[in-house]
Amino acid sequence: MNPYDHHSISSSSSSFSSESSDDEALLLMTAQTNLAISIYLANQLQDQHKKRKNKGGGGPKRRSRAAIHRLRAEADEKIIRNVQVEELPPALDSTSEPPSVFDGTTRLYISYMCPYAQRVWITRNCKGLQEKIKLVAIDLPNRPDWYKEKVYPANKVPALEHNNEVIGESLDLIRYLDTNFEGPVLLPNDPAKREFAEELLSYTSEFSSGVVGSIKGDANVGAPFDYLEAALSKFSDGPFFLGEFSLVDIAYAPFVERYQPLVLDVKKYDITSGRPKLASWIEELNKIDGYRQTKRDPAELVASLKKRILGI
Repeated sequence: MNPYDHHSISSSSSSFSSESSDDEALLLMTAQTNLAISIYLANQLQDQHKKRKNKGGGGPKRRSRAAIHRLRAEADEKIIRNVQVEELPPALDSTSEPPSVFDGTTRLYISYMCPYAQRVWITRNCKGLQEKIKLVAIDLPNRPDWYKEKVYPANKVPALEHNNEVIGESLDLIRYLDTNFEGPVLLPNDPAKREFAEELLSYTSEFSSGVVGSIKGDANVGAPFDYLEAALSKFSDGPFFLGEFSLVDIAYAPFVERYQPLVLDVKKYDITSGRPKLASWIEELNKIDGYRQTKRDPAELVASLKKRILGI
């Protein structure tokens, strides 16, 4: 049984406002300028490649393609890794007034403690959409009645308010953000990688159930993490599941973030021992600002999970 119930995961609040400073705005403008320069250079190289191809030149062709790919990858990585720091809004509870729903503002409703909501939050950050999609945190144990009545009848998180409708389900939402909003593309075009991505995304529930089952009983705690280690060995062009950072990494990150300290605490089991690929993946993941800004205190996560799974 999955311990994460979208309806009842507790959330924490913050006293921060959501306004950015002038310095942050300047940094964002600089990053956008750098991105535009990178794209311009990439397009220039692509034009050169086309001219050489028309002339029948074979030598420079490979170098131009490699240079184009490198420049575009560097431009995307700037957005993914160097996300603007965001002050988080306080969680809304039963005493809070509702936002002006369907006023043209795109809103992402989350709980700060929910791993499903965290998936979509990470995707938003890594695509550089902080200014386009407003975070609205919900206090799930004391959630406001208006959330079910006016926003999302399913009464769970995550939910996205966009184009006068509200949609939910985390795996659907990370795809939706990647497809319908600007920013780095988080699923590669390579057919083999896309096929493997579908396989890994379909395994996420089984992965979570396997870990929880091993904590509650005598099942092999290492088996789900062996699967991840093998999956990380599939492609050799980077430390992530598809080589490059993608929606697959985003789908697993919130759960590994929780299960790593949990199994160490409960089972005295280090998930990275004997799994160098997994250890490297966790290390590289923690370098990504868009993910790091969504993380919670490990002690807080472990306490919450032990109460939910083991009743202690």
